[in-house]
Amino acid sequence: MVVQVGLALLLLIGSGLMIRTFQTLRNVQPGFTRPEQVQTFRIFIPQSQVRDPSQVVRMQHNILEKIGTIPGVSSAAFTSRVPLDGRGWQDTIYAQDRLYSESQIPPLRSFKMISPGLLKTMGNSLIAGRDLTWTDVYEKRPVVLVSENLARELWRDPAAAIGKRIRESSKAAWREVIGVVNDERDDGVNQKAPTMVLWPSLMDNFSSDPTFIQRGVTILIRSGRTGSSGFFGEVSRAVWSVNPSLPLASVRTLAEIYRKSLARTSFTLVMLAIAGGMALLLGVIGIYGVISYSVSQRTREIGIRMALGSPRKDVTRLFVGHALRLTAIGIVCGLAAAAACTRLMSSLLFEVSPLDPLTFAGVPLMLVLAAALASYVPALRAALVDPVEALRTD
Repeated sequence: MVVQVGLALLLLIGSGLMIRTFQTLRNVQPGFTRPEQVQTFRIFIPQSQVRDPSQVVRMQHNILEKIGTIPGVSSAAFTSRVPLDGRGWQDTIYAQDRLYSESQIPPLRSFKMISPGLLKTMGNSLIAGRDLTWTDVYEKRPVVLVSENLARELWRDPAAAIGKRIRESSKAAWREVIGVVNDERDDGVNQKAPTMVLWPSLMDNFSSDPTFIQRGVTILIRSGRTGSSGFFGEVSRAVWSVNPSLPLASVRTLAEIYRKSLARTSFTLVMLAIAGGMALLLGVIGIYGVISYSVSQRTREIGIRMALGSPRKDVTRLFVGHALRLTAIGIVCGLAAAAACTRLMSSLLFEVSPLDPLTFAGVPLMLVLAAALASYVPALRAALVDPVEALRTD
């Protein structure tokens, strides 16, 4: 019984820590809003179909305009990467107002190529400055947006970042920061928001390309009709009205991507909850069995006690107390094991201590209550023993 209680406590504390982690992750602000209303899918315009980069971005713009005419669509935009989907491009940036030695390599930043309107579609906030416009894109203006954490790191204040200039290599052209957007969790909600640079999808002299164009993009659509019957069929027809040869891939909502980012935590939570629940059940059965066996072995003693005037509540308290003493020993052993083993779960936890006081206090309390209930039934049966019949037993 002591071993069963100790193992149940160990597994239940693991489950409790994962529940606390899952709750904390669910409360993390990912940087976007109402993901269940955002439909996403990927398209790629190959060079064999459209060679001119300017025509590529014009085709992408036309697709967004066609989608925007669908009833119920409030906005549409595209990006090279969707938050939390595991895709990414990281590279260095140089700030014009900072000095770098020849051997110094700046930290890596996350790169994202975007279209105008992405902030509105994602539900991002513009902290300072202005958003990208289609005029910026078509005229290939040397402009760029940065995340709030990058602006604070380089210039201490988001407003101070406006007008500053950065570039992606020590020999590239300078590009002016025109806007600062809120931080966005991009590598998982359990990871810090990366410092990010948001570039136009069409640029001159970027990343060693005379004219850079982002051919593969994820289109995002914000609509109250997302997930409804026939909605994506209308979206598909809108895309194919511009280019009937484009396949639509990775069709999913932003909410699905968000839930997938929590998959590892939720899977671990379910497995530990099942194991902990089974351990608790076995512990309760063990307590019930031990006390029932004790009652059967001490029937004559019970009869003598009651014949001498012992109240029924004292008999009940005798066996419940026995069960609680064994439970207490199991809890002490389980707490010691949990204190040592939960440190191995540190990589699975998020903003929750392996020795979380709430979990380490709540689980033993739950076990004590379970033990009291499991022992009360056989203890009550002992209290109802007829003293005359009990004294006749050998």
